[in-house]
Amino acid sequence: MSRIQGRFQALGREKRKALIPYITAGDPHPALTVPLMRGLVEAGADILELGVPFSDPMADGPVIQRAGERALKHGVGLSNVLAMVGEFRNTDSATPIVLMGYANPIEAMGTQKFVAAAKAAGVDGVIVVDYPPEECEQFAAMAKQAGIDPIFLLAPTSTDKRIEQVGRVGSGYLYYVSLRGITGAANIDLGDVAARIPKIRAATRLPIGVGFGIRDAESAKRVAQSADAVVIGSRIIQEIEAGAADQAVARVKAFLKPIREA
Repeated sequence: MSRIQGRFQALGREKRKALIPYITAGDPHPALTVPLMRGLVEAGADILELGVPFSDPMADGPVIQRAGERALKHGVGLSNVLAMVGEFRNTDSATPIVLMGYANPIEAMGTQKFVAAAKAAGVDGVIVVDYPPEECEQFAAMAKQAGIDPIFLLAPTSTDKRIEQVGRVGSGYLYYVSLRGITGAANIDLGDVAARIPKIRAATRLPIGVGFGIRDAESAKRVAQSADAVVIGSRIIQEIEAGAADQAVARVKAFLKPIREA
């Protein structure tokens, strides 16, 4: 059983929903990534999503694009991100970590080398935005064999066939993109989310996380009424942007605690 699966089982016994915050590795500075990860856990995070900086992030809105650009200016690449995970694991062997990014850095490293390095670092799951399930069954199988959950995205426009594919090929949890658009948009339709989740549940036994557009405690609370996990990213990046770098950990913790309570 992976750390992700174990965490969801434990949360189920406690009748709690998972809080999954996202930050971009290397933003606002590489030295702050691990302290931010630890701060998020202290504030109530159940699983961490760590973004791998990439120059052409097609699914990301302006906020996360800026975070990626700042990280790239510091020279942060996939190998650096894996080193950060390894450093985090020196003091935390329990919190699941999911890498979120794009295919190019993985392909450049080589998929076998990436999976081996991710396993050695302590990565528990991977979301590759531009790896559709029908084109990466071999990669997904390789990841599963290494104990890493391949996590796939679903959208409001996903067909029944795509939902079935994702439920079959993926593991850990499913990531339901709550809107037709990019990260950070403010037009989430909570009623539509609540209506779509049961249809997805009928096709899979995997937990369902919902992200894109969740910005505050109220929207997180409402999403958690139907989903198994709430994913929040752009608003956390905005908190990092809003002050000096040395205040980033404190600001992020202060923002996340009421979301956890909600």
